[in-house]
Amino acid sequence: MRSLSQDDFTFDYGGSHVLFSKDKEALSFLLGLLENNKTRHRRKTKILYKRRYVKYPFENGLSDLSTNENFECLSSFVQNLINKQTGKKDSPRNLKEWFYYNFGSGMAEKYLIPYNTKIWKHPLEEMTLEWADRIPNPPLEDVIKSSLGIKTEGYVHQLYFYYPKNGGIQALIDKLRNPLNDRIANSFEIKMVMREKNRWIVSDGEREEQFDKIVSTIPANELVKVMHAPREVKKAASNLKYNSLICVMIGLDVEKVNDLSWLYIPDRDILPHRVSFPSNYSLHAAPAGKSSLLAEITCSANSKIWRMGDDKLADRVINDLVHLKLITKKDICFSVVRKTKYAYVINDLDYHEDITTVKDFLTKEGISSIGRFGEFNYLNMDACVRSATNFAESSV
Repeated sequence: MRSLSQDDFTFDYGGSHVLFSKDKEALSFLLGLLENNKTRHRRKTKILYKRRYVKYPFENGLSDLSTNENFECLSSFVQNLINKQTGKKDSPRNLKEWFYYNFGSGMAEKYLIPYNTKIWKHPLEEMTLEWADRIPNPPLEDVIKSSLGIKTEGYVHQLYFYYPKNGGIQALIDKLRNPLNDRIANSFEIKMVMREKNRWIVSDGEREEQFDKIVSTIPANELVKVMHAPREVKKAASNLKYNSLICVMIGLDVEKVNDLSWLYIPDRDILPHRVSFPSNYSLHAAPAGKSSLLAEITCSANSKIWRMGDDKLADRVINDLVHLKLITKKDICFSVVRKTKYAYVINDLDYHEDITTVKDFLTKEGISSIGRFGEFNYLNMDACVRSATNFAESSV
């Protein structure tokens, strides 16, 4: 939820963020924070598949494929549906099987499995189904219409989205933070958390602060590291898996690079998995007469890509985008790289056992741990708001 503002460019360097939600109360809260500092857009999103721009989501853009691939996707989807209804299809046990089970082999193998393998950097057959809950099952009627070229829309809850006019997504955080500035301690790295009688002591190695109660939003595994925890809890915490994120932010000396909201890239030979276009979200996200894009790359925090220098990363991404004919080198006027260690929770097959062990320990100690990595749960912005709201209401 951080934004970089530099040379009149604004980028969300924790990944491209937009505001939408099925949770009307949470969305209303977020939009209320922005007041008049917001714009509304209709999503225009594509998937770059074999150099073809396919409408997003993939099942709503089948007519953008070649005739043969369109047929393969429709045929396997229908046959798969028949097999499910006649009991010839076993229920999925992992994420990879779930894609086959709900979309058929055509869409699963052409897009869903390659793209998700690229994002997660973890075998899909070793991931549980929690994350899949956010993916709607496509109606048969929509898939047939899509194949025939009749316009349909998927993921309709995000068909229209909001974005801050000024300040990037951090405008939300600033509105929450500003009234509390005099009560917020910055530059305090938590190195020890311990209980002493009826008080909590939190230390950065030099200073100590005392509290009656702790509500933590730092990663749960990092919290356990700085506590006196049993060996089995430490082990469970260290087993929790996550991906990191690298964002390459590029400014272009052209008034409008395109009219897309964001673009998915399943091609494994191209480093970024998603490219968004912040200057299409807000006229104030780039200087007058210029435009911008943000390329996102997932990786583990001990990978070769993560250790790569910023200049090499920027060059690699720029070359990839030039190869895809998204940009030309002569138009580039700005580039910055930022890395975020904690980005995406990975629900591997041991996730339930490990997170339960960690949460049980923290609950027993009397510490409330909330938020995406506090709970170690893949929560979007609106879900984080809901989680925090529910916690606050239950604590009154």
